[in-house]
Amino acid sequence: MQIIEGLYYSKDHEWVKVEGDKAYVGISDFAQDALGDIVFVELPEIGTNLIQGEALGSIESVKAASDVYCPVSGKVIKVNEILVDDPALLNEDPYENWMICVELTEKDQLDQLMNSAEYEDFCNEEA
Repeated sequence: MQIIEGLYYSKDHEWVKVEGDKAYVGISDFAQDALGDIVFVELPEIGTNLIQGEALGSIESVKAASDVYCPVSGKVIKVNEILVDDPALLNEDPYENWMICVELTEKDQLDQLMNSAEYEDFCNEEA
């Protein structure tokens, strides 16, 4: 299981990479491994305002369908459309293939997320 240092992680297995006031959001390696072969990704439209903990879209795999939750509040400013055409990219490299980018509206929400060491402990408890 790969966990990248310098990212924030949620208990729903999403990661957040912060660049200034922007936050890139994707699913973790743990999540993509649990889902299996991903065959479909649904993402929000640009301009959508998301609240922390709200579903931002969904992922379907050969095993199951699952909602993906936004770990931080913000306005969607970019959507990784490549994933819609090639959802299996999430299996190949879930950290390189972000799902959405939001303009952070409440940066203090990052304090509620886990760092890489905390997330590794969390995943080990779930395994």
